[in-house]
Amino acid sequence: MTDAATAPEAAATTELTTASAGAAAPGVQAFTFGDAEPVNSRREMLDFIECWHNGRWYEPPVSVKGLARAKSVGPHHESAINIKRNLLVSSFIPHRLLSREQFEGLVLDYLVFGNSYVERRDNVAGGALRLERSMAIVTRRGIVPGTFFSVADYRNEYAFQPGSVLQIKQADVTQEIYGLPEYLGALQSAWLNEAATLFRRRYYLNGSHAGFVFYMTDAAQQQSDVDDLRQAMKDSKGPGNFRNMFIYAPNGKKDGIQIIPISEVAAKDEFLGIKNTTRDDVLAAHRVPPQLLGMVPANAGGFGDVGKATEVFERNEIVPLQTRFLAINDWIAEEVVSFRPFDWQIASAKAAAA
Repeated sequence: MTDAATAPEAAATTELTTASAGAAAPGVQAFTFGDAEPVNSRREMLDFIECWHNGRWYEPPVSVKGLARAKSVGPHHESAINIKRNLLVSSFIPHRLLSREQFEGLVLDYLVFGNSYVERRDNVAGGALRLERSMAIVTRRGIVPGTFFSVADYRNEYAFQPGSVLQIKQADVTQEIYGLPEYLGALQSAWLNEAATLFRRRYYLNGSHAGFVFYMTDAAQQQSDVDDLRQAMKDSKGPGNFRNMFIYAPNGKKDGIQIIPISEVAAKDEFLGIKNTTRDDVLAAHRVPPQLLGMVPANAGGFGDVGKATEVFERNEIVPLQTRFLAINDWIAEEVVSFRPFDWQIASAKAAAA
């Protein structure tokens, strides 16, 4: 199917082909192929659907299983999530209703999926007995307000008691049913980083990095010399390999013997450039200083003072995350969630008191 946008290209192709056919010698021919690719594809139509539902609960706007697999897509992405979890858990003060183990699961769900679900278990008198984590990967929000379902699969469904589950979510601009993690924009870079690493592993496992072509065209060599050279190369394999070899070719030409590495063609994949660029994208999405992830600086100056970087990171990232989980206190009408102050908070309190 040809539209008006591709008509000038077709006309230009026809003129070049006609001019070449009328000449005595064949000339240069140019042609285009493939359909025009629109900048905006039709996938934006799905934005009007928002969250699909089956009559009882809503389905998440993105695949939760895909987000779970993406957690381990690369060391920088996973490490950035783990350091936020570790700082939150280390500052959390356990409560009789909420253990440290349950809180750690809530934090991990929030950071990976953008949603955390707290279930209230009551005693026989109707009071709160304990608070437990409902795994975000299987929890779904019901159509009826205040209802939630645990859906491991369609054969194992469990409906929570209405009003017994609190959802803590990151806000989204397209829907208000589920939260979305804030690192979604960096997933393409994380996957590219993983693809570059997998390609390099396959490249080494294939063995092409160690292969070469021994090319000899010197006519001055005798067959016995070629046989001796072949035997010398065979003897260099196994124990004692990677040894140097001396070749003496009397009356030989300059390029009579050449060694052509096979890997020169396949190794030009800009591996380090891809790794460094995608790493910076992931760290920018998580806003984690590189020195907190155990990274080695490439320059002589380093990354700066790790203590100051930790303080800024705690102020800008960890404290706001702590306030998100204070919603449990408002929901349960009791101070269940509380945190120990960081060193810089203690120092600020002492300075204010003085």
